[in-house]
Amino acid sequence: MPKPEPPGGPQRNPAFARFAWGVVAYNLAVVLWGAYVRATGSGAGCGNHWPLCNGQVTPLSANAHTLIEYTHRAMTGLDTPLVAWLLIWAFRAFPRRHPVRLAAMLSGMFLVTEALLGALLVKLQHVAKNADAYTLSTHLVNTLTLLACLTLTAWWGTGKPPAKLRGKAAWLAAISLAAVMLLGITGAISALGDTLFPAPSLAAGLAQDFDPASSLLLRLRGLHPLFAAGVGAWLTIYAVGRLRLAKSAALRVVVLVWIQLLAGLVNFLLQAPVWMQMVHLLVADLLWISLVVLCASPAEPA
Repeated sequence: MPKPEPPGGPQRNPAFARFAWGVVAYNLAVVLWGAYVRATGSGAGCGNHWPLCNGQVTPLSANAHTLIEYTHRAMTGLDTPLVAWLLIWAFRAFPRRHPVRLAAMLSGMFLVTEALLGALLVKLQHVAKNADAYTLSTHLVNTLTLLACLTLTAWWGTGKPPAKLRGKAAWLAAISLAAVMLLGITGAISALGDTLFPAPSLAAGLAQDFDPASSLLLRLRGLHPLFAAGVGAWLTIYAVGRLRLAKSAALRVVVLVWIQLLAGLVNFLLQAPVWMQMVHLLVADLLWISLVVLCASPAEPA
């Protein structure tokens, strides 16, 4: 005999969940293309015009940098109706006070701030060779928060109840999420240093990192691998500690941690070519999404 629906409407919607995970995947593509814009120095491809590109709705005569930047803006523009429909669907498919509604609302809010921060970077000309670590870091924090909200929208849309984290469990989850966010900031600063101050060889790059006369970006770049190793060890311990409660989510985090550390090593040895930066970022974002799911996972049945 089928179980009756809970009061207030259904608690899961497979079609909604599939669409929500699709929106998460699309936003991953937007993030990766945004990194490609930064890595190729194309952030100024549309000048300091926003939302227009060099004063035009569609650039008629565009070089490679303009096309790369314009594509990113077009992808971001398409993201708006996707998240808007996600929000409308969440309110139509789920009852009042359901966490999906809250997560969808926050997704919409952080998408707006994401667009505003992108516009601010362009208007202040903190792009390409004038990129600024502070505004770049602020943009990254907003991006990760947006991905987290979209992930929770999809996760709770599958019918998973929110984890009831209290006391030590809540602190451990918060520390883990904050550690990965800080690691992402150091990674963004490191990538910016690679883009602005390319080195002809690995030895020359190391010399830049330890030269007192080097830019602060380069001197901070050397801290990223050390911080990554520490955060990787912490996340492994945290995930192993949750194996009994959420085995599949915990194992996924452990595997991605070590794939990411390996990707970071390859990125370092190859001197951060653009394609490897993209791979490194993709794994980092997948790790972030998996960690959000792990922190939000209720205990699995024995």
